[in-house]
Amino acid sequence: MTVSFLVLVLLVSLILPCTLAIICEDLPQDLCAFAISASSQRCLLESIPHRPGVAVEYQCRTSGVVVETMSDWVETDACVSACGVDRNSIGISSDALMEPHFTSKLCAVECYDNCPNIINLYFNLAAGEGVYLPDICEAQRANPQRAVLEFLGSGAAPSPVAGSDNLGYSESSLLTGPSPIASPPASA
Repeated sequence: MTVSFLVLVLLVSLILPCTLAIICEDLPQDLCAFAISASSQRCLLESIPHRPGVAVEYQCRTSGVVVETMSDWVETDACVSACGVDRNSIGISSDALMEPHFTSKLCAVECYDNCPNIINLYFNLAAGEGVYLPDICEAQRANPQRAVLEFLGSGAAPSPVAGSDNLGYSESSLLTGPSPIASPPASA
């Protein structure tokens, strides 16, 4: 990464929360994924339909998913790295929860205890699949392969949901269950 990019991210993370209301459609592609608008709705990156021979373009847009506990949030590079997520993710999907390497990073103390936005997102995605994220994390700490089997055993089926207003789940199902911050998994 260049120094100028890091300075830009630092300035954005310091200035945006203090002075500007975040509007997803105004965010650059590299800050869109894992951001939350001023209206407490998740931002998501989606591809723009294009003509043959034209390079794929991306845009940031406001999803229909409301985050009850946060607003005006651009995720930090530290959390993106600690949690193993990708700022270039298109849409929002629970598919990553089936990957042991991802759940290992997501459930690690560096992510789980310090990145409430990302934990909230995956807590709700897991709940939408009928799984409790703290249980996945507990199983992951004990046996990484068991965590994936627990997720699959829940009846969860991977289904990308990019471009859907409600991201493939009812908003009420995404917002049920306790806050992951209020009920972290037992320490291993």
